[in-house]
Amino acid sequence: MKRMAAIVRVVELRKSFGPLEVLRGITFDVREGSVLTIIGASGSGKSTLLRCLNYLEQPTSGEVYLDGKPIGFRIEADGRRAPDTAANISRMRAELGMVFQQFNLWPHMTVLENVIEAPIRVKRLARKEAVDLGRRFLSKVNLLDKENEYPARLSGGQQQRVAIARALAMQPKVMLFDEATSALDPELTGEVLEVMRALAKEGTTMLVVTHEMGFAREVSDRAIFLHNGQIEEDGPPARVFSAPTSERCRQFLSKVLH
Repeated sequence: MKRMAAIVRVVELRKSFGPLEVLRGITFDVREGSVLTIIGASGSGKSTLLRCLNYLEQPTSGEVYLDGKPIGFRIEADGRRAPDTAANISRMRAELGMVFQQFNLWPHMTVLENVIEAPIRVKRLARKEAVDLGRRFLSKVNLLDKENEYPARLSGGQQQRVAIARALAMQPKVMLFDEATSALDPELTGEVLEVMRALAKEGTTMLVVTHEMGFAREVSDRAIFLHNGQIEEDGPPARVFSAPTSERCRQFLSKVLH
């Protein structure tokens, strides 16, 4: 049974780069244990939205809450908002596992070393505990047999699965996927989507930016369509993909659905 508390809450989020407003008042929440997919054309603000959630980009205005706690700011005793400390932002960011388009693995480290580096350095886990944890998550992505390999010896799909294991090893409250399969050949995409499907079945809270519409329709509890930095469509995938109310969403889906 999926729990119903909102674990991520986004309120009137805006992000500008100079005169260009990329996010224009985004508001939504994500229930614990649910999967939200974010779809839209290139340039609609999807990746910027994810980067603002974990404060890789600082929002121009608006608020993001994780498990009821604000990210990037704190409320002073007199009720005023003040920027949070870098240490607190790093702590909160550790609760949001991020998987990027590019794998960003350290080439000089083995697969296992890549996975255990952050738990040891950030969470201060003892090495033995980190190794046990790392092996557990490598097993989850079906790569335990590759723990001593270096990234250059792996396929793109294997490297991305290592990146997923690395994010999971921090045991975050929420997983963010930013086009996790877009850099992969089609035959390697399936193995990464299979891991993501398994995570969804286990009740992992996930926000997924993706062009894989079949996956989005099958796995999501909810889908939102972004256009020009605003949410144009929001609802259950069955409705969003079959009977969108937004004309722009209809046009987008007619191009990407075959």
